[in-house]
Amino acid sequence: MDAREAALRQAQGHAVRWLASLHDRRVPARASVDEIVRALGADLPDAPSPPADVVDLLAAACEPGLTAFPGGRFYGFVVGGAEPAALAADWLVSAWDQNCVMRAASPACAAVEEVAGAWLLDLLGLPDAGAVGFTTGATMANFTCLAAGRDAVLRRVGWDVARDGLTGGPGVRVIAGEDRHMAVDLALRYLGLGRPELVAADGQGRMDPAALRRALAAGGQRPTLVVLQAGDIHSGAFDPFTETIGAAREADAWVHVDGAFGLWAAASPRYAHLTAGCADADSWATDAHKTLNVPYDCGLALVRDPSALRAAMGLRGDYLIQDEQGDPVDKVPELSRRGRAFTVWAALRSLGRSGVAELVERLCRHAAAFAAGLAGTEGATVLNDVVFTQVCAEFGDDGRTERVLARLLDDGTAWISGSTWRGRRVMRVSVSNWSTTDEDVARTLAAIRRAAAGA
Repeated sequence: MDAREAALRQAQGHAVRWLASLHDRRVPARASVDEIVRALGADLPDAPSPPADVVDLLAAACEPGLTAFPGGRFYGFVVGGAEPAALAADWLVSAWDQNCVMRAASPACAAVEEVAGAWLLDLLGLPDAGAVGFTTGATMANFTCLAAGRDAVLRRVGWDVARDGLTGGPGVRVIAGEDRHMAVDLALRYLGLGRPELVAADGQGRMDPAALRRALAAGGQRPTLVVLQAGDIHSGAFDPFTETIGAAREADAWVHVDGAFGLWAAASPRYAHLTAGCADADSWATDAHKTLNVPYDCGLALVRDPSALRAAMGLRGDYLIQDEQGDPVDKVPELSRRGRAFTVWAALRSLGRSGVAELVERLCRHAAAFAAGLAGTEGATVLNDVVFTQVCAEFGDDGRTERVLARLLDDGTAWISGSTWRGRRVMRVSVSNWSTTDEDVARTLAAIRRAAAGA
């Protein structure tokens, strides 16, 4: 216990100092991979080392190579930060070291999943009888939901995937918008379904309901999945759910919504209109480590019909102590896994309903401030309708946009990455961190202006 306590105390000290540095530190890392490898030591030692010394070495070697993802001036990807209660709960998750496979093995895990899952369904305006699985992230949440959908639409035509697999069975159509996220394609590849058929989207990435109707009509009565999105990765736009889901229902399709960061709009009275009709879908995927800001490794797979999720993900084993009410293992692809629901419960309990709404609205307010600041920057043009937390801008032409991005990253005040949208290179600002302040936005806009002035 003495060695373990000493190591934990050292880890706490390093963690606190790291977090305290975020306000002033350069956002990009200062060291390269090769430099960190040399600091860590490439050769495995022959003899043991005291745990506290190992922690010290790890912290000293890696600190220069850390990017300030948890700070308020990282806007490169939609990754969020770690809200205080969720971060502290994650420390407990590691210390408690629970395996969340079964109710009997860890009643605490099962209870927290039950409570947090009910809170999520309520907060997001989804059917309260639905099931919630806690996955590694949005990619596996999409995988889990689409697996439930694939198996369900095949059962409707008399094909049992669990028994017979996919070979020789009816083909499954998957229809998605042309601006869907690449994680959807990856999940479909894992599921043996291949690339989706693409439906036209408007200039902001919203699926065209008329184009969806035409695509559905052209495909006959084959088993079909329709994939919609809540929050385009470039524009932040939301598909028109009432019209698209209505069309899918007429074709007896399973409707899935990829809402990795945008599904949380439903928790805000000010932005819930963006998700109007979304609750009529069959499944929804989102990431708790994005807009809710819990630590990584926490996606959410939400499915209207719990039996469909159990049929796709459930398993049986003679050595498992399984509960007739069902177990956490029935909702996710893994057996052994972390207690992800603890951090979700902690974030929701800490923020409360009004706090989650305020968090969503604050992120949107910062995005609007970025749009206004960029619009006032010489040579910059905001390209999207800023409806949620994403802002895309260009600086005259692709070459100048690239130069601005490079100069900004070299400046180090903030991290904003580039992308290609509608055939143009853009600066893509993703506002997703609870700790971003008005000062952070102002400092970042000043850095952008400096970068633009020299480009």
